[in-house]
Amino acid sequence: MNPLLPRIELESAPQPGAAVIWLHGLGADGNDFAALVPELDLRACPPIRFVFPHAPSLPVTLNGGYVMPAWYDIFGPNLVQREDAAGIRKSAQAVSALIAHEISRGIPARNIVLAGFSQGCAMALHTGLRFPQRLAGIVALSGYLPLADSLAAERQPANADTPIFMGHGNMDPVVVPARGEASRDLLGQLGYAVQWHGYPMQHSVHPREVADISVFLADVLAPSPR
Repeated sequence: MNPLLPRIELESAPQPGAAVIWLHGLGADGNDFAALVPELDLRACPPIRFVFPHAPSLPVTLNGGYVMPAWYDIFGPNLVQREDAAGIRKSAQAVSALIAHEISRGIPARNIVLAGFSQGCAMALHTGLRFPQRLAGIVALSGYLPLADSLAAERQPANADTPIFMGHGNMDPVVVPARGEASRDLLGQLGYAVQWHGYPMQHSVHPREVADISVFLADVLAPSPR
């Protein structure tokens, strides 16, 4: 049994009944989005445990083999022409282990949101749609769907109707808007409930996006009416 990824944990209130596992982008670490938690409006949400794992460091081909935190290798700026399938699947196992850990701590899968930015977005979509238990939602920011050709065969029915929030900068030079839009369109064709949000920014996070994520979290984590 491999050890769990190192991570930062923050709780919005004691005794959390929900969790958000948030995956950072290439070259960053869990601290990158931990600072975002105070900016979220969580008043309509149950107490949440935010989990910000650190990706392992590995050589990244696109960056001349420089070793940096990465969920998988990137071979070129096209992102999907040639993909590191083995690296993506290895990280998916590590992310799935974090979800299982939250379940073991008493938070049901249906109260867990998987979120990610850029490379982390790719991992959130890849892992979440293949996870065998129903998740509350997926937050996919400034990224794309990796290994798209295998999703139809590998996806899990449990997450067929899981809400997906996709946010993307209209001027993103790193993951160009067309890459995100193609992922959105493919997910739509497969029947997923995708909420698409475009923002006037490059490869970053917009204040309006933070507000929209707050609304999404309140919506998918709201207690079910009895």
